[in-house]
Amino acid sequence: MKEFPRAMVAIITPFDLSLEIDVDAHRSNISKLTDRGCRGFVVAGSTGEGPYLEPGERQVLVAESRSAAPGAFIVCGINAESVRQALAQIGEAAAGGADAVLVLTPCTLVRGRADLVSSFYTSVADAATLPVMLYSNPKVTGYELPTETINDLSTHTNIVGLKDSGGDSTRIKDMAQAIEHGFIVYPGASRALLESHRAGAYGAITASANYAFELVSAAAQGDATAQSNLDEVIRVVEAHGVPGAKRAADSAGLAGGKPRPPLGEVSQAAGIEIDEALAFLQQH
Repeated sequence: MKEFPRAMVAIITPFDLSLEIDVDAHRSNISKLTDRGCRGFVVAGSTGEGPYLEPGERQVLVAESRSAAPGAFIVCGINAESVRQALAQIGEAAAGGADAVLVLTPCTLVRGRADLVSSFYTSVADAATLPVMLYSNPKVTGYELPTETINDLSTHTNIVGLKDSGGDSTRIKDMAQAIEHGFIVYPGASRALLESHRAGAYGAITASANYAFELVSAAAQGDATAQSNLDEVIRVVEAHGVPGAKRAADSAGLAGGKPRPPLGEVSQAAGIEIDEALAFLQQH
C-alpha cells in the first residue's frame, strides 16, 4: 500500500445546474489542489456530500480523481447504514481505483450501540477489498465512536486508521498504543490540528484544505502561526457548513458548484463575509 500523505483534502463535490456531478469542475479542482502541493484526497466524504451521492457516483468521482492525479492517494468516503450497503459502495471505490475507504459510523438503528457498531466495522473490514479507515464525526451522526472501540478495532489487519472529526485532541492520547503499532490518526476538525499534532496525530484531513491547504498542512505539523491564521478563516467559513466550504473554495480559485438540496447556497451577505475571510488568508 502507498504511504498515507500527512495532509489530505476532504474535497467538495461540485454539482452543475442540473445537480449532476460536474466532472470537468471536479477534475479541475483536483488538478489545482495538486499544483498547490496536495498529494491526497478524500472524495465522497461529509464535505463531498457523501450522504447525497447516488449509486455509481462514487466510482465516477474516484475514477476522475485518479485520472486527474494519477499519483495521488485517493480515499473514498462510505456512508452506509448496513454492511451490505457499505460493501456495495466499497465495490464502487475499488472499481474507480481508490487506495482506501473512510467508513462513517452508522447512525440510525445502531447509534450508540458500541457492540453493534464494532460488529459493523469488523464485518466490513473482513470483506472489503480495500484498507478501511474508521470515521467518527459526531456533528454529522450524533454519536462519537468511543476510544475503547477504536483501540479494539485497530487490531484488525484491514483497519488501518481513523479520521476523528469531534475536535477533542485529548482522545488521541487514549490511542497512543494503537498509534505506536502503526494505526494512523487524522484529526478532521480544523481548529484542533495543532493540539492534535502535539498529542500524536499523523496529519490532517479537513474541509478547510479546499481553500487553505498550505495552512492546514503547516498547522498539522506543529506551526502555531498557521493554526492561528487558519482559525481566523474557519471562524467565518465553518459557520455555514458545506455551502460555506463551497463558497470559500470558489474564493480560493476552485469550482464549488451547487450543493444538493436540502442544502442551499449561502446568502449574499454570508458570501461577502467568506470572500473577505479568504482575502485575509491571501494576505497571510
